[in-house]
Amino acid sequence: MSYRIGFGIDFHRLEEGRKLFIGGVEIPHSKGAIGHSDADVLLHAICDAMLGALALGDIGIHFPNTDDAYKNIDSKILLKKVYELIRQKKYRVVNIDSSICLEAPKIMPHATLMRTTIAALLEINVDDVSIKATTTEKMGFAGREEGLFAFANVLLQNTGV
Repeated sequence: MSYRIGFGIDFHRLEEGRKLFIGGVEIPHSKGAIGHSDADVLLHAICDAMLGALALGDIGIHFPNTDDAYKNIDSKILLKKVYELIRQKKYRVVNIDSSICLEAPKIMPHATLMRTTIAALLEINVDDVSIKATTTEKMGFAGREEGLFAFANVLLQNTGV
């Protein structure tokens, strides 16, 4: 069986009065991410990792921010569409390892629901989805709570079917 590894990264600004979505879950907070879609930084990083593993470009190629069809779209829909592309190429997700970087709010109380949500969308076991969180110790734009970012690594396996 053939394996492919992908890496994804995404960044979004934070702004007062917006909803915050991370990992397919709405997180209570005074600030939310700004983007063309719902700006779910973790799901975007996972999408890019999956696309990158098969050299299919990035999320911006498949879902351009100039296309009104994707305006305010739920990023879970984008992840499902990327998963369908992966399946068409006869690959499946083996596992995901990810990290979210932001000063606030605390993410780990929501990690189980995020993992469950992602696992269901990608038809994998929840134990195959790792989500970690860290701060930047108040350094940089994330430390000043101006934005957040996420990294994701994905391992894909060719199913041959």
